[in-house]
Amino acid sequence: MTKNTIVLLAVLAIALPGKAALAQARTDDVGEKLVNDFVTDVITLQGRFEQSLIDAGGAVIERSSGTLEIERPGRFHWAYSEPYEQLLVADGLNIWSYDVDLAQVTVKGQAKALANTPALLLGGDKDAIAQFRFDGSMVEKGTTWVRMIPVDTKSGFERMELGFIGGELSRMVFFDNLDQKTLVSLYDVTTNEPIDAERFEFSVPEDADLVGVPVVAEATSP
Repeated sequence: MTKNTIVLLAVLAIALPGKAALAQARTDDVGEKLVNDFVTDVITLQGRFEQSLIDAGGAVIERSSGTLEIERPGRFHWAYSEPYEQLLVADGLNIWSYDVDLAQVTVKGQAKALANTPALLLGGDKDAIAQFRFDGSMVEKGTTWVRMIPVDTKSGFERMELGFIGGELSRMVFFDNLDQKTLVSLYDVTTNEPIDAERFEFSVPEDADLVGVPVVAEATSP
């Protein structure tokens, strides 16, 4: 999906827990409950994010930031403001990616684009958790880290680690199959507050080119 994919988002201020550490200090029941509660109880989420993409050698390839709005099931508005302006909108049927600098919109069917990705846990329904398995959890410096691995080995990412502080999701780390990782920090988060439905609608700007064909909802019988 152009420059930023929904695999999301700031270099963490603490050292990330390694696999050995997770194995040594398991709090599996607590960690699993945190994820289950997040998927089941958090219907809307709004806040700011910071994101860094790190290569296999530990170098920061790209930093970005912006705002996000999520409403289950299957709708989100993810707006990048730095270092360039880009918008990702999921309306329940399609994902629209608008690159302002390129004046280009890319659209993909949402079900296929998000299948077996971390975005399912962020904005999918409660059944999305079945596409992942828990692989241990631990508490480090006040953060409970939970490691999850996709059931589908062809999903494009190796694992993700979700960090909870005070029971709230605050950090995410996604490891892809190219030994790169995306680090995410969330700020000023509010949950279960109403979000205007128009935030999850997208119209292609007149001066933008459209790449792809949007999925159209099937007509219902009278």
